[in-house]
Amino acid sequence: MPKGISDSERVRYLRFQSPRRNSRGGFTGVFGLVNNLARQGRLSEQQQAFRRRNNRWYDAAYTDPSTVDPRVYDEHVNPGAAAWFKPSATHLLARVPGYLQILAAHGVACQLLRSADPGRVVYEDAVQIMVVPYARSAAYGASEHHRADEPAE
Repeated sequence: MPKGISDSERVRYLRFQSPRRNSRGGFTGVFGLVNNLARQGRLSEQQQAFRRRNNRWYDAAYTDPSTVDPRVYDEHVNPGAAAWFKPSATHLLARVPGYLQILAAHGVACQLLRSADPGRVVYEDAVQIMVVPYARSAAYGASEHHRADEPAE
């Protein structure tokens, strides 16, 4: 770290994800967790309407990295690649609590991770970074755990 810069002054990227590994060994993100509930037919009409409306909004609000680089999610090229919000993406972060409420209603755990350096960056734009975590065995570095029904700030 450069002299004179404290850890609290460094950029802290944010990621909301399951605290448990999925069947492929990764940690499913908040949108994937809610989409999984929808695929399982577990969402109420109101929750499904929220998911559809907000998923469409997110699709329009920022770039899907795989449309820029189709290899970004390729497990052989970028094992464990995951998206992290930049803290400046407040307009994107503002809608996350609705997803966390859905997860809480279904007893699905979700944690907030914060890191100044979550991994090797394989994609970056104005609102997000895609990284391959440095330690595949770690849960992407230091984290702050939140139940899905607790505000993440």
